[in-house]
Amino acid sequence: MKLIKAIVRPNKVDDVKNALEKLHISGMTVTEVRGHGKQKGHTAIYRGQEYNVSLLPKMEVEVVLADSLADDAIKAIIEAARTGEIGDGRVFVIPVSESYRIRTGEKEV
Repeated sequence: MKLIKAIVRPNKVDDVKNALEKLHISGMTVTEVRGHGKQKGHTAIYRGQEYNVSLLPKMEVEVVLADSLADDAIKAIIEAARTGEIGDGRVFVIPVSESYRIRTGEKEV
């Protein structure tokens, strides 16, 4: 199994969700996060004062799925989240050795 963590723009979450649903992947966790990569934030003006916004709002989409679905899911996420501009996000792929269903205690490998 693989854990896919995708950090995407907030306005791209629905596109990513729809792309995954087309692959019949429905279980996911979506979390609001803040951070920056190469773009390192931006300068904003609030009430006449200029200040740096270094941690930008992003969304993290997490999906755990079978190894056989991972490549298709990654491609779908990248296509759905891409704008071609800096700050589009990242996709991380992490191996998962086991998973347990809390309700039943059932183990998945």
